[in-house]
Amino acid sequence: MAITRLFFATDIHGSEKTYIKFLNAASFYKAQVLIMGGDITGKMIVPLIKGSNKYTANFRNIMREARNEEEAVKLENEIRQMGNYPYRTTPDEMRELNADESKVNAIFVQLMLDTVRRWMQVAEDRLRNSGVKMYVTGGNDDLPEIEEIIKKSDFVIDPEGEVVEIGGAYEMLSSGWSSPTPWKTPRECSEEELWNKYEGMASQVKEMKRCIFNVHVPPIGTVLSECMKLDKDLKPIMVGGEPEMTSGGSSACSKAIEKYQPLLGLFGHIHESRGSIKIGRTVCIDPGSESSEGILRGVMVNLEGDRVKSHLLTSG
Repeated sequence: MAITRLFFATDIHGSEKTYIKFLNAASFYKAQVLIMGGDITGKMIVPLIKGSNKYTANFRNIMREARNEEEAVKLENEIRQMGNYPYRTTPDEMRELNADESKVNAIFVQLMLDTVRRWMQVAEDRLRNSGVKMYVTGGNDDLPEIEEIIKKSDFVIDPEGEVVEIGGAYEMLSSGWSSPTPWKTPRECSEEELWNKYEGMASQVKEMKRCIFNVHVPPIGTVLSECMKLDKDLKPIMVGGEPEMTSGGSSACSKAIEKYQPLLGLFGHIHESRGSIKIGRTVCIDPGSESSEGILRGVMVNLEGDRVKSHLLTSG
């Protein structure tokens, strides 16, 4: 029986280094399908402030200098590799930006969208003739505007809110939305709304025993959803010198997995909860994320018939 091999990663948060590794994973792991599970965009601008004969930038709390164009380009690339957006500016513009947050937000959104647009083109250029299928959804941290960019690609597929065919033998439903978080991110909704999203897609699945749930938020009350509990200032709550743990998962997700028992569940959202479990017959996996260090966490999955033949958590 033929095997369908997929590679899944998530939560790269703007890191160009891990994105390129993700694209290379298709050939490295000989995967027919690449799936990126959301939270693909970065969170921060790093200004390169022009002086009389150099640029200066505060990058990772270290003052960096670029004394010529070659050094400036090298620093910009380093900033992109770690998931931030470099922006060349002047002292005068910096004073304006510090006084008007709306201008900063406008620049951030433009840099973010330009990056997503460029990433889609890189994927097309590298993989178009490879026979690989590539799927990318947003996550709760990603602005809705990225969907329009991804959907304009004639190679990369955004399966958000849909049921799509995978590898000719499987179906996949996808949702990048999460239950409410302390950060009030762009794609959050109530558990009831999440359940309605899952139900709506599940009703379209033809054969659930061959279905993949590509859902950003993991099932609540499992090791895939364990994270530190935060106080009102978003700082970890410590008990006896150790962080108090809680679950950052979704009850709607748990309910959907328990009810429908798909073949495979692919999750993200909780960076530190890397691992795999079974809920009934469903193999559930969160590959975790260490994108801020340029490390790609992922999972290679071999599907055969109506079973997960094998899976391997990867790091590189």
